[in-house]
Amino acid sequence: MKKPAALLLNLGSPDSTEVADVRRYLDEFLNDERVLDINPIVRKLLLKLVILPKRPQESAEAYSEVWTKEGSPLIVTSKKQQELVSKDVDMPVYLGMRYGNPSTASVVKQMVADGITDVFIIPLYPHYAMSSYESAVVKAMEEINAQKPSMRTELVQPFYQDDDYISALVDSAKPHMESDDELLLFSFHGIPERHIKKSDPSHAHCLVREDCCVTANPCHATCYRHQCYETVKAFIEKSGIPKEKTAVSFQSRLLRDPWLSPYTDFELKRFGREGIKKIKVMCPAFVSDCLETIEEIGMTGVEQFIEAGGKDMDLIPCMNDHPSWIEFLTNRINTWQKSL
Repeated sequence: MKKPAALLLNLGSPDSTEVADVRRYLDEFLNDERVLDINPIVRKLLLKLVILPKRPQESAEAYSEVWTKEGSPLIVTSKKQQELVSKDVDMPVYLGMRYGNPSTASVVKQMVADGITDVFIIPLYPHYAMSSYESAVVKAMEEINAQKPSMRTELVQPFYQDDDYISALVDSAKPHMESDDELLLFSFHGIPERHIKKSDPSHAHCLVREDCCVTANPCHATCYRHQCYETVKAFIEKSGIPKEKTAVSFQSRLLRDPWLSPYTDFELKRFGREGIKKIKVMCPAFVSDCLETIEEIGMTGVEQFIEAGGKDMDLIPCMNDHPSWIEFLTNRINTWQKSL
């Protein structure tokens, strides 16, 4: 007899703002070969000698700025999403994190103990990237294959231009948009340019030709940059906002390698210097507010914009537990269940 379930997957968070917990989290995160995709020996030396001695303290201070009484914003919101989706589907809904807790391994262990036979895996990443979507999926499949190979799986593909996802994005953002906003900036999480090139099976299209993202090509199925721009294009069409009042940038750089550009922090300073006074920023790569949205954009980004001459900048919240987003998830699960 079939016993289906859904599994929501997200990035994760440290267990607390203590430096030791943040260091443990960063060690796990940056040791992922799909995140820091360099020679393993070099990676370990880089972490041990350069990153982990200083960055945990800095990150712990940043996490303390966003931490709530209930804990990490990303974990708290993800659990709320799990709770709301569970109310509208007729099956268990599990939640796993790629790094930290609840770990993917522990959640798969619980599914096995509960007798789950079929699982609908929903990575909470609208866009494909080897360091996020792919890493989360690979980890989940490794754990399922190790703990219960007979468990049948189905995977939600990146939904960056799904009409219902775009509708949810617009529904959640519109109440925060005002007619006198001069600019809406879409700030996506950045990734190294080499990740884009690695994800191109042909190695002859992405970032090779200037119009790579707008010229149709099979590699777009795994091109994060293309998918980000497609989300923006669909949002503009559905929301009706003039294209000339929008811009796109990429945030959260690490190390000195070239990352996708333009860089968000550079753009915010440029907007301020050029006399733009009132902007809104949204982060469509995230479905839940977290350190990268609340602190990096909503706090540090605001300071950068105002110090450069801007006057008013607001972060548009992620979809979080917005009804349209919850409906998107429940509809996907219910449709899958009917197909069993």
